Amino acid sequence: MHKSSVKKKVKKKPGKRPQKKQKDMGSFFFRLTQIAMLCIVAGACYIFYQAGYIQTVLLLHEEAQTVMENSSIEDFRTNQRGEVYDTDGNLIALLKNDKNIIYLSGEDIPEQVKNAFISIEDKRFYKHSGFDPFAILRAVQSLISKNSITQGGSTITQQLARNIYLTHTVKWERKVEEIFIAAALEKKYSKEDILEFYINNIYFSNGYYGIQAASQGYFSRDAGELTLSETAFLCAIPNSPGSYDPLLHMENTLKRRNLILKSMLEQKMISDGEYEQALAETITLNPSKITFTRTWAHTYIYECATRALMEATGLDYDTCRSRLYTDGYRVYTSINMDTQETLQNTIDENLSGYNTLNSNGTYALQASAVCMNNESGLVTAIVGGRTQEGILPEYNRAYMSFRQPGSAIKPLIVYTPALERGYTASSTVIDSKEKDGPSNSSDRYAGAISLRTAVEQSKNTVAYKLFRELTPEVGLSYLLDMNFSSIETEDYTLSSALGGITTGASSLEMTAAYAALANEGVYRQPTCITMITDMQGNIVFMPEQEERQVYEPDAARRMTDILEGVLTRGTARGKGIPDMPCAGKTGTTNDNIDGWFVGYSAYYTTGVWVGFDSPRGNSAVAGSTYPVNIWQSFMTMLHDGLPSRPLND
Repeated sequence: MHKSSVKKKVKKKPGKRPQKKQKDMGSFFFRLTQIAMLCIVAGACYIFYQAGYIQTVLLLHEEAQTVMENSSIEDFRTNQRGEVYDTDGNLIALLKNDKNIIYLSGEDIPEQVKNAFISIEDKRFYKHSGFDPFAILRAVQSLISKNSITQGGSTITQQLARNIYLTHTVKWERKVEEIFIAAALEKKYSKEDILEFYINNIYFSNGYYGIQAASQGYFSRDAGELTLSETAFLCAIPNSPGSYDPLLHMENTLKRRNLILKSMLEQKMISDGEYEQALAETITLNPSKITFTRTWAHTYIYECATRALMEATGLDYDTCRSRLYTDGYRVYTSINMDTQETLQNTIDENLSGYNTLNSNGTYALQASAVCMNNESGLVTAIVGGRTQEGILPEYNRAYMSFRQPGSAIKPLIVYTPALERGYTASSTVIDSKEKDGPSNSSDRYAGAISLRTAVEQSKNTVAYKLFRELTPEVGLSYLLDMNFSSIETEDYTLSSALGGITTGASSLEMTAAYAALANEGVYRQPTCITMITDMQGNIVFMPEQEERQVYEPDAARRMTDILEGVLTRGTARGKGIPDMPCAGKTGTTNDNIDGWFVGYSAYYTTGVWVGFDSPRGNSAVAGSTYPVNIWQSFMTMLHDGLPSRPLND
């Protein structure tokens, strides 16, 4: 028993001795490696210190901390694509700058999108604190063994830091600061927040930023509607947007898609069956074909939306204008695109015979027009010039250009105020030439006539005398009450009674003023904005339409009755709307420089101006020619199918 036990012990000992020696040798070399690494690190630190690198690193750390102290969640939600809708809810424009981002909240981002990016870009995303040394080592190992990097050394957090706060310049300083910012990001935001920010801000080529914009751009579907294969396909692009552009390098994108699917399988994010099915799926692109024709209405919409944001936020014009294109707003308007097209075509057709060009290549003879809905007080259509190939609708004459209104101003500052002060349609007035006073058209004078006749025949002498009686201060006060923006000190003269206002008025201002007459004297500030929301649907701006009783209701109704005669017996006779009561007034400035017609039915008010950008006379320009012809043609089409409705109803 003793020998046997001794023999057994002897047999076991020889087997253990080599293992112990091997372990001891391994430990020795490990310790030796550690010592060597410490020496290298110490040496590197000394060299870095002597060269000033340590100071640079400390400075970069300080800069990173400052960046994060000043950061907010809004840093990651900038450059979001906004949208504009017409009165029927149709999308008519996109609000974006160089980036096309449709932001998705974390809960709206499909899990397969998150998994795809984590699997290929940052396997240890939920384990590291912004910087992953293991990823760096894997990247280096891949470079040595395969002569290529299948997974980058930068974490998702580092990539986010670089995309938002830094440049893509390849310098060690940028890399160090990137690491510092990434670490700070991980302290300030949750992993889910960081993943949300990342997926919404990465570039998918062809102007698309974020998975939603890419999904709509390449497949014309929302990200939540994509298959696993399509998801992996899109997630392949950001690694190298140029190399993996699916419109140019489909094969490259497919290869990386396959790599992503394999990575998801290895990490048990998908099953074998899902992998095989996704791998076999044919990718068929369906690029978005959303295109919008830019119209004059768009420039007006952007102006109104900017002003609305100023009111809502208290910020200045430039800031609000910039945010309009970056903050993902949904802008809802009163613009009817069919009406807009009708108004534009009517102007183009009526002026098609005059194609002389200015030195800048634009048509010399121009026009502007505004149509407002009398019930809502909102702008339905607005045209700022003629359609011309190669000329963008930027300078919108309808609200940017101010021209003398001629006789079209008379009902606003002379006749309706006179009706408020005891005059009636049948009141006798004297049409006669006065020394230093104005002349009538064709230098004709009728003597004693009714006020109604004076309006219908646009008698300058009568308007002049009544304005003198009222005083310019009283007359012009009505324009100020209706927010006419260009009334100057020099305008407080009797010549203003005939439209001789120094700077003039815009088509928008004139149309809104006549709409007040149509609305029993109640003025409403014109706009086309009905609502603005943020990307989550929260209301940012809901207009509380300003209503101001500028004219007495009875005076406005009596003025309307008189203005009906302008279209039946007066300067615009025969230019009414068939079977639809309407009222209006012509206006022509001295030397036929500007022509106006502003008129209304019970449904709509429309104002039209025709003239030259560089004011000059032309015998063909008068309120009774181009302007009233455009007005009649447009309003007739606009009222087609509407039941006849009396004015002052």
